[in-house]
Amino acid sequence: MAKQVFLEFEKQIEELETKIEELNNMQSKEDGSELDLSEEIEKLRAKTEQFLKKTYAELTPWQTSLVARHPQRPYMLDYIEMIFTDFHELHGDRHFADDASIVGGLARLAGHPVVVIGNQKGRGTKERMQRNFGMSRPEGYRKALRLMKLAEKFHLPVFTFVDTPGAYPGIDAEERGQSEAIGRNLYEMSQLRTPIIATIIGEGGSGGALAIAVADTVMMLQYSIYSVISPEGCASILFKDAARANEAADALGLTADRLRELNLVDKVITEPMGGAHRDPELMAETLRKVLTDELRRFKDMDVEELVERRLERVLGYGQFEELVAKAEEEAKAE
Repeated sequence: MAKQVFLEFEKQIEELETKIEELNNMQSKEDGSELDLSEEIEKLRAKTEQFLKKTYAELTPWQTSLVARHPQRPYMLDYIEMIFTDFHELHGDRHFADDASIVGGLARLAGHPVVVIGNQKGRGTKERMQRNFGMSRPEGYRKALRLMKLAEKFHLPVFTFVDTPGAYPGIDAEERGQSEAIGRNLYEMSQLRTPIIATIIGEGGSGGALAIAVADTVMMLQYSIYSVISPEGCASILFKDAARANEAADALGLTADRLRELNLVDKVITEPMGGAHRDPELMAETLRKVLTDELRRFKDMDVEELVERRLERVLGYGQFEELVAKAEEEAKAE
């Protein structure tokens, strides 16, 4: 089992868990002694849990961003293995190449045939390079669209899992039509004649996330983030200093609870205490139940009603106030 990675704001928790590990090692040594440290260990575990609850109840938006990017957080393929059965990956966009940063294929959820699509960041340097750190090129989005069209043809619900810093901004991606590929996905998903259920499981960055997140229901894990730009990117533009990312994160409103308040996501899925990486199996079980409920909710809905509802939902995003008109009315009233 990989050694637990602690974030910058988890120093006290790290110290406590290190102490617990030391006491466990002392107690397990086979030297003939009858050393019983169970009472001390239990006290430390209780204190650790208390610190975890307090820390994660008071996370700032920037700290939430760090949790969403945790290197041990479950990725899309982890959830496929734990939630779905009979997964068969499909490759390529039938135009240029197979983009490994987006994975998709056929699977079963609770016995029902479905199509699953999602971003995959990769673990370890080699796989991260192979999957381009979860940042997709146009062929990735075109592969995703090809699989969605396949799902539509055979009346299969689509499940998407979002976990990307954003679309890849390289010259080669622009040369092959990055913006067109993303725009095409938004258009086609808005009228796809089969249910689409999207879940943000980590980072949801910019159009790269939205390209597979136009759906009948959009859900977020509790400590995931969803934003038009990364905190670092926002800070670089607004403050000319990426180091002020924590300030930008506060302004972006990228946390699950805030987005739920704004009706930009439909549901926030509770994570295990300390984040999904602390108990991936429990997180997967919770997510399986929610996804199964959403499947039952949409799979028998009339197609025309489904598409109309989705389009209205997308067009209803955002809130605004016409300040100029309001000021003119107030001036007339005076």
